[in-house]
Amino acid sequence: MVMWDQQIETMPAQDLRKLQYRLLKTQVYRLYSFSPFYHERMKQANVHPDDITSLADVKKLPFMYKADLRDNYPDRLFTASRDDLVRYHVSSGTTGKPTVVGYTKNDLDNWTTSLARGLVSCGLGRGDVIQVSYGYGLFTGGLGLHYGAERIGATVLPTSVGNTERQIELMQDLHATAICCTPSYLLHMGEVAEKMGVSIKNDTDLAIGVLGAEPWTDLMRFRIQEWLGIRAYDVYGTSELSGPMFTECTEQKGFHVWSDLALVEVLDKDTGEPIAQGERGELVITMLQKEALPMIRFRIGDVSILDDDPCPCGRTHPRIRRIQGRVDDMLIIRGINVFPSQVEHTLMSISEVGQHFQIVVDRQGALDDMLVRVEISQNAFSDKINDLMKIRAKVEHKLRNALNVGVNVELVEPGSLPRFEGKSKKVIDRRNL
Repeated sequence: MVMWDQQIETMPAQDLRKLQYRLLKTQVYRLYSFSPFYHERMKQANVHPDDITSLADVKKLPFMYKADLRDNYPDRLFTASRDDLVRYHVSSGTTGKPTVVGYTKNDLDNWTTSLARGLVSCGLGRGDVIQVSYGYGLFTGGLGLHYGAERIGATVLPTSVGNTERQIELMQDLHATAICCTPSYLLHMGEVAEKMGVSIKNDTDLAIGVLGAEPWTDLMRFRIQEWLGIRAYDVYGTSELSGPMFTECTEQKGFHVWSDLALVEVLDKDTGEPIAQGERGELVITMLQKEALPMIRFRIGDVSILDDDPCPCGRTHPRIRRIQGRVDDMLIIRGINVFPSQVEHTLMSISEVGQHFQIVVDRQGALDDMLVRVEISQNAFSDKINDLMKIRAKVEHKLRNALNVGVNVELVEPGSLPRFEGKSKKVIDRRNL
C-alpha cells in the first residue's frame, strides 16, 4: 500500500494519542494566553490549561459554535497578526454574514499535507492528471485540491466549474485520469458528454473521482461508478477547518481524520456527552495545529459515526463514516451552503414581499435546482405583469448575492402559502440522492 508519509500514517494508536495530547495542551495554552475570546470562554467554563492533564480532559473545554463566527465577524477570532496571514477564504454564513477564514503559511501547508495524504490514499500520485472542477476563488474546494494534487506530483488541470463541453474536450485531449468536483456536477458532465457522443467510461482515461461539497449516498456512488466506469471517493471538510481535508482511502470505509492535525469527537447532539463507538452523533472537531483561526471543540453540525477500528489499508488514524445528515436545517445546493434563515434574512429586507415563503429543492437532471416561492406584499400586489417581473428580478438578484448560488423565484398571491400552528415547514426537498 503506497502512502504519502508512512511513518505518521501508520503510527501506533497509543503514540498518536500521546502526540494529540501534546498538541492539544500547547494549543490550549496558546489560546488561553493570546485569544481574548477563548480566554473568556474558558473562564466562563471554569477551566484552566493546567486542568488538561490527559487527552480525555478535552471534554472539560467549552464548545465553539457557528454563531461565534457570526458574532465575531470578520476576523475578531483570528490569533495571527495580519502580517502573518497569506490568504482569506469566505463561505456562506447562517444569517447573511459570511464566514471569513484566514490562513498562515503553516495553515496552508498543513491543509495541503492533509490532502496529499488523502489523494495518495485514493490511489493517486505522480503521473496522474487531476482535473479540478470545484470552484476557485473564495470557495475553498478548488484551491485546496489544486495544491494537494500538485504536492503529490500530479499534473493539475484547473478547469473550475462551468463550460462543461469544453471540460469534456480537455478531459479527453489532456488524458485526465482523475476529477475533483461535486458528485452532481460529475453526473451532469456525464449527461452532457453523452449528448456530445462521448462516453466517459469508454472514451476518456478517467479512473478516479474525488467528490464532495454536498451530501451523496452509496446509491449515488454505485450509479457513478457503474455508469462512468470510475472509482468514486468521498472528501470531507468545512471552510472553518480549512476546507476539504479528509478523504476515504481505497477501502471506501470512511474518512481518515489525521490525528496530528485534528481531534474528532462524536457526541450526543442534545447532551453534548460522548456516545459509544458505532452510534450516530454530532461531529465535534478540534484543530490541533491551526494558527490563524483556531477551532477548539467546534460543533460542526454534521452527523456521523466514529470508527477507531484498524483500517484494512494499514492506516491507524480514526475514521468517520460518511456524513448522514445535519443537526440543523442547512441545505447544500451545488456545493454551496444555504440556510433557510439566510433566505428569510434576505427576503425580509425587500419591502415588496411578505413574510411567508417556501423553499423547494429538486434535481433537474444531475444538478440541484432551488425554487423560492414568496408571497408578494399587499401593498406591492399588482395585476401588471411588468411590475411583477421587476419585483421577481429584484428578489432573484438579492438572493443570488446573499447565497452565492442562483435560485428561481415564484411570486404568489398574499395568503396563498401554507400556514402552520406549530413549527413551520419552509423547506421541501424533493431530491432523491
